Amino acid sequence: MIPLKGGFPDFQLRLLSAARLLPHMNSDLPPQRLWQCGHGRALDLSQRGEIMGILNVTPDSFSDGGEFIDVEAALDHACKMLDDGAAIIDVGGESTRPGAAEVSEEDELTRVVPVIEALHRQRPDVLISIDTAKARVAEAACDAGAAIINDVTGLRGDPRMAEVAAATRAGVIIMHMQGTPRTMQQAPHYEDVIAEVRAFFETQLTAALAAGIAAEAIVFDPGIGFGKTLEHNLTLIRHLDQLEVAGRPLLLGVSRKSFIGKVIGSDQLEDRAWPTVALTSFARELGVPLHRVHEVKPNVEAMRMTEAILNR
Repeated sequence: MIPLKGGFPDFQLRLLSAARLLPHMNSDLPPQRLWQCGHGRALDLSQRGEIMGILNVTPDSFSDGGEFIDVEAALDHACKMLDDGAAIIDVGGESTRPGAAEVSEEDELTRVVPVIEALHRQRPDVLISIDTAKARVAEAACDAGAAIINDVTGLRGDPRMAEVAAATRAGVIIMHMQGTPRTMQQAPHYEDVIAEVRAFFETQLTAALAAGIAAEAIVFDPGIGFGKTLEHNLTLIRHLDQLEVAGRPLLLGVSRKSFIGKVIGSDQLEDRAWPTVALTSFARELGVPLHRVHEVKPNVEAMRMTEAILNR
């Protein structure tokens, strides 16, 4: 279980000193489409979106657990996703599927750091993301070559995570999750899921800025499937264009998720691939530029076709 803490230790005091940063929250500002990442890297998302390829180096992920634990197998799969058009490889060493068991810090480090080092060594031009809620893992991953921190707890799980993100100048994905991976699907409840997810983004943006994270480094993820019912997921996807905060881009992760199976009436993972492509196209039409997927090539093609139609 990933414990969620209420905020940073001196949160209220830092908010007072960060008042000068609040203009970033003015929704009248023009969208800022440069995503600053670590190691002096950046993605320009003003005209075209990008695909993040999923690389789970875990034995128990819901769709590909155990397939890429070996460093060589993980590296081969990462290179295939890059050749298929991925701009980012997201490396994860702890499953966040509903009910997933907790992984120790040492085990997670052992899983992810060798893969990141090998990928960075072989493809030094590639943007690597570390999917973790542990600050020490994020720090070690950035030292090994990662340039993005993808935190499913939205900077609430580890009190040092914001400090590490600021110090490494990594790109930061702040995801919304109600509960923890072990409890999140037990009884999800919202009065207004759109308003509550957006309010979470606003709160965490203020906290991140107060911690020294640059606004241009931040991307938000509504956390589809993380503490949401089928209807919550569909409502969020239907209204993705209402979730943007301070002009910061959204990232959508829906690939192979169980809500797709509920909609199409199938428990087979392979049946969820093409609905994922449809969701990538739909979300891109609503302005979402970043998509985290398992099957890279068809999602890249769907996104480029959508952009061509929209003249983006």
